[in-house]
Amino acid sequence: MVKLYDSGVYLLNGNTLVPEKDADSSLNKEEARKGTISYGILQDHNTSGDPKNLKIKFDAITSHDLTYVGIIQTARASGLDRFPLPYVLTCCHNSLCAVGGTINEDDHVFGLTACKKYGGIFLPPHIGVIHQYMREALAGGGKMILGSDSHTRYGALGTMAVGEGGGELVKQILEQTWDAAYPEVIAVYLDGKPNPGIGPQDIAIAIVSAVFKNGYVKNKVMEFVGPGVSSMSTDYRNGVDVMTTETTCLSSVWRTDEDTKDWLAEHGRKDDFKQLDPAGVAYYDGCVYIDLSTIHSMIALPFHPSNGYEIRELNENMDDILHLVEEDAKKLIKRPELHLNLWEKVHDGALYADQGTIAGCAGGTYTNIMEAAYLLDGKNTGDGEFALGVYPSSQAVMLDLIRKGAIEKLTMAGATIRTAFCGPCFGAGDTPAHGGLSIRHTTRNFPNREGSKPGNGQLSSVALMDARSIAATAANQGRITAADELGYTYDCPKYHYDPTAYEHRVYQGFGKGDLDETLICGPNIKDWPEMPPLNEHMLLKVCAYITDPVTTTDELIPSGETGSFRSNPMGLAEFTLSRRVPEYAGKAKAVMANEKVRKSGSCPEEVEKVLDRVRQIAGFESVSDDSVDLSSTIYAVKPGDGSAREQAASCQRVLLGGANIVKEYATKRYRSNLINWGMVPFVMVGEPDFKDDDYIFVPDIRKALDGDMTSIPAYVMGDTVKQLTLAIAPLTDEEKEIIRCGSLINFNRKLKNA
Repeated sequence: MVKLYDSGVYLLNGNTLVPEKDADSSLNKEEARKGTISYGILQDHNTSGDPKNLKIKFDAITSHDLTYVGIIQTARASGLDRFPLPYVLTCCHNSLCAVGGTINEDDHVFGLTACKKYGGIFLPPHIGVIHQYMREALAGGGKMILGSDSHTRYGALGTMAVGEGGGELVKQILEQTWDAAYPEVIAVYLDGKPNPGIGPQDIAIAIVSAVFKNGYVKNKVMEFVGPGVSSMSTDYRNGVDVMTTETTCLSSVWRTDEDTKDWLAEHGRKDDFKQLDPAGVAYYDGCVYIDLSTIHSMIALPFHPSNGYEIRELNENMDDILHLVEEDAKKLIKRPELHLNLWEKVHDGALYADQGTIAGCAGGTYTNIMEAAYLLDGKNTGDGEFALGVYPSSQAVMLDLIRKGAIEKLTMAGATIRTAFCGPCFGAGDTPAHGGLSIRHTTRNFPNREGSKPGNGQLSSVALMDARSIAATAANQGRITAADELGYTYDCPKYHYDPTAYEHRVYQGFGKGDLDETLICGPNIKDWPEMPPLNEHMLLKVCAYITDPVTTTDELIPSGETGSFRSNPMGLAEFTLSRRVPEYAGKAKAVMANEKVRKSGSCPEEVEKVLDRVRQIAGFESVSDDSVDLSSTIYAVKPGDGSAREQAASCQRVLLGGANIVKEYATKRYRSNLINWGMVPFVMVGEPDFKDDDYIFVPDIRKALDGDMTSIPAYVMGDTVKQLTLAIAPLTDEEKEIIRCGSLINFNRKLKNA
């Protein structure tokens, strides 16, 4: 049972929930807010002096090889001379070095030489995935860690971790702060214990399914409390925790216990343990109550982790559920000749998968793979189309799996074993055949995260399941099977951590930077182009008009093979919205070309006509060409769900994107990315009375930033001029100045030259 409270709650002595309406009137809500674990950690890292307006300095930061080149290039352009805090660079996304010629390994050489020059920690390809290494090496009680990956979550170790775009990491490198209003905190009260066969992904899918669509925890902190926490091992908790990203929460943290202490001690870091518990009286802004004993084996069907069903429910209502999924897929794919037909996978009274994958920061952990090996011991995955791939999350995990015999059992059953790699999570590994269904213990099953290309007529899909049910399915040669229906119990042997592989391969350079070291840049590594500051007035051309309920960052800038170009801003920008609005990049480049011509003194006829209409608006008769900048914009209902990749914003910006206009932003991190790239994060007031290819004139935008920003007049420059109203949610003074400067790079250059 997963229950959402419709009001705030008090937690008394860590185990008694009292809804606010039933609470004793003597309780002081504001004081009780300070009783959460989250409050203490956030205020310990807050440098503002104002508990309600946070300016956070993190204990460590981390990036992988799809993001660290851009981050370091931004920091260099802003005055970088050293890494002032531990900065871990991992090579777990572009680690295969299999496409794009030399450019992936060129990025890795860049990363290593940057660590030598500025004092960083470098994890070479195949050694570990980003979040597993951070758990093993840096996360600990009461800490805060910032990562340029949305799944930066180490709450089960008592660390509040946040996934953001690269600009926020640049701020930490430059000894600035991560700024946010103090967030609401939601209790996740765990009761009971998981039944045999139930794994962390089952619990995670149940939570995400309950809270994603209603936004119950959006941009809030999830704090895991209650007696059920101690019914799970810390390794198991890690698997639940990393999936909190899919709820759109801001961060997460768990109460700690003796098992947390033992886990850190096993990893040679007993001093990083801190006992974390809510105070005797703690107030939460809401509560998710979960009786763990009621969770059954789950499956999240295409195309979102929140599309969750009990496997037994799927089997009982297959007609209705598969029909619903296929109808929803039509709305996403929007190509009549291309359709998801899961019914092709149904035979002999069951749904069959073509592929299984256990991988990454969610699936590739020790306990997941050990139990999968137990279930496959002596079994046969078959010689048909179904195939199982297993990716241990680090070399340290791999080593103990070998010593415990798990790798032998999996291999003998027919599974193939890979190195630590995040590819299957974002569409760069294990892409199934056209029409294929892949079941995965990874973090996401968004469209195209499996690597298919609908634009080229290639379509496959992913369903998320726990490693236990994937192993049970593999033993049945692809027949979807719920592990909790097998009637078994399993006692996982204690994990032994051996850091030898890290000691022999990881470059530990924190505090050892040498500016005389040469930073090696391959031919694909390019500097950021110059970006103009905000002018007095904005003229925006709508180059994409998207009415989908949610637009993911994977649609804004595709994952997968495009990652090879992530070190080349203009090269990557060619892929912007390529799987959702293929014509966007061409239209945005045309706007950029028109603005270049206009700035040279020869205004294109189309733009001149629009400016003439602007001067017919009362009060703007004397607007000069020099006071107006032309740029592109996109309209989307709710963009930014999913990845923290800043390229979702920077790719628009390098094509002269000036703003987004939306109903709401799916995540804080996407809005922050827009701001850090100098783009105005507009929100519609009312309905959007404009269309694709329209021009929108926003006068006095610099002045608007100095006002309350709740009612900003703008004009649609069609055959007739129509007024509309925009708004901007509150911005800090620094964020306003970043937008005025045109980018975080320009802002920091201004600071340096002040």
